[in-house]
Amino acid sequence: FDSYTGEGMSMGERTPLALLDAPASGSMAIGEALTNLAASYTRDLSRVVLSANWMAAAGHEGEDARLFDTVKTVGMEVCPQLGITIPVGKDSLSMKTVWQDDGENKSVTGPLSLIISAFAPVYDVRKSVTPELAPDKDSALFMFDLGLGKSRMGASVLAQVYNQIGQQGPDMDDVKLFHNFYLAIQEMLDKGYLLAYHDRSDGGLITTLCEMAFAGRSGLTVELGKLGANATDVLFNEELGAVIQVDKKNLENINQLIEQYNLNHCFQQIGQLNDSEEVIVLNDNTKIFGESITSLRRSWSLTTYHMQKLRDNPDCVKQEYDSILDNAKPALFSELTYQTDEDLSAPYISSGSRPRIAILREQGVNGQVEMAAAFTKAGFEAVDVHMSDLLGGHTDLQDFRGIAACGGFSYGDVLGAGEGWAKSILYNSRAYDMFSAFFQRSDSFGLGVCNGCQMMSNLHSIIPGTENWPHFVRNNSEQYEARVSMVEIMQSGSLFLQGMEGSKMPIVVAHGEGQVEFRTENAAQLLQDQTACVRFIDRNSQPTEVYPANPNGSAQGLTGFTSNNGRFTIMMPHPERVFRSVQNSWQSADWGEDSPWMRMFRNARVWVD
Repeated sequence: FDSYTGEGMSMGERTPLALLDAPASGSMAIGEALTNLAASYTRDLSRVVLSANWMAAAGHEGEDARLFDTVKTVGMEVCPQLGITIPVGKDSLSMKTVWQDDGENKSVTGPLSLIISAFAPVYDVRKSVTPELAPDKDSALFMFDLGLGKSRMGASVLAQVYNQIGQQGPDMDDVKLFHNFYLAIQEMLDKGYLLAYHDRSDGGLITTLCEMAFAGRSGLTVELGKLGANATDVLFNEELGAVIQVDKKNLENINQLIEQYNLNHCFQQIGQLNDSEEVIVLNDNTKIFGESITSLRRSWSLTTYHMQKLRDNPDCVKQEYDSILDNAKPALFSELTYQTDEDLSAPYISSGSRPRIAILREQGVNGQVEMAAAFTKAGFEAVDVHMSDLLGGHTDLQDFRGIAACGGFSYGDVLGAGEGWAKSILYNSRAYDMFSAFFQRSDSFGLGVCNGCQMMSNLHSIIPGTENWPHFVRNNSEQYEARVSMVEIMQSGSLFLQGMEGSKMPIVVAHGEGQVEFRTENAAQLLQDQTACVRFIDRNSQPTEVYPANPNGSAQGLTGFTSNNGRFTIMMPHPERVFRSVQNSWQSADWGEDSPWMRMFRNARVWVD
């Protein structure tokens, strides 16, 4: 938790292509995995390894030969030329089923499939880029066409939409060219030349461009004139390639790299951003397509919308689909009432005193490492304490100033989220007495996050000043929600949130049972008592019950609560997972090394002294 290295993982598959050309489907699966991985700074391909998941109907006419040819292409041609290995994988060679229906023999045979997972160390996560366009830059869009203008349409998504398979599909014809492309992208990442990156794969160039426009909430204009004679083929072919956004001030340096890696013949400018919030396509300066980002994204999401209506709470599904209509403001933003780089705990750390905090976990809990790292950085001595240590008398809470109950799935949530964990305390005399004594002390404090939040809410009878804490029940969406949400810190007595009141910032949520169910007081009363301290907000900074801005449906968006004296705080979101800026999937340029959430852990260290 003090470095910038990480690990990248991506996947690639081209199963429909195997119906036309099985070896090509293997090469393209590798190509797709690597063009996905290229957005992260792996330096080169020397440390990339692959896992191969093979599926085939062994013994079916022609399938054994297709499998042999594909394995030969992948294992003896493409991978050796790229300098990568496949140390692990699995196979399922019974992809055929046979049955009888009213005396008639029937069968279904699955096509040869190779699913590639690529793994590599990422040497600096800060150098990675995403498809999110940077609208405030004087930039241009460039495309790498590794298909060299062939625009082969076989087995493409467009062909499948029309119930066709085509004649000839794409392939990795020039492995050396692909290798050079990967190295060039890595050098651009290293030197900070790229603003955005997106590979070309399923759906072709038009899908790549639309997804970049969605992510950046920015219109763009592209010119197809130099890319091929048939605009449909240019837009929808799924040859290997990528689109990058670059700052124009770096064009000279980028062109030098293109020359160095001999990529001139597959690299050219295709467009730029526009102010219209439309995706506009020109062909020889004639407009052949133009539609708003909102309309395109609604179309892009329509199939998912209809599927989710059958699976999830249809009201939530409709709310999420309708939220696409509001594109005026970004859904993620940061408005802080304090500086993220202000280290309040520095004087206490320099004193050498490190108060002990019990990082509490139970069977199935998995958030203890991040929690310990956050408190350690704030100046605590974090001690891993399992419930079995307490129940067995090996550890006593009297030796700690604080506890942090971590997130996860205690007892697999089969006894209710956090409830089994709470009952192991309430119905065990040793644990009951120990926790009661700890909560009664005037110098103790505690934090409960996610599963730990649910657990501590069920201990309200032994935590002073928490009689009105709510219970947590299944999300209104009827689904486990793992996403980034916006929250606001409210005025409260919570020792963790002092000086943060009024701040609005993103945070990770990951729970299936986070909707509040009030025991006594309702949302308005909790707000009036200032025991509600964190709530979900929408892109307009308003508290919300609308999905997905509110992922669980809690009344007034409430998702964090504190005791009357402010010493014990519970919340469903995960501040410990995003206390460093680099841990966030989206971060503000105004943040430094620490994210806004590091402040609450430092507040706890200040409170102790």
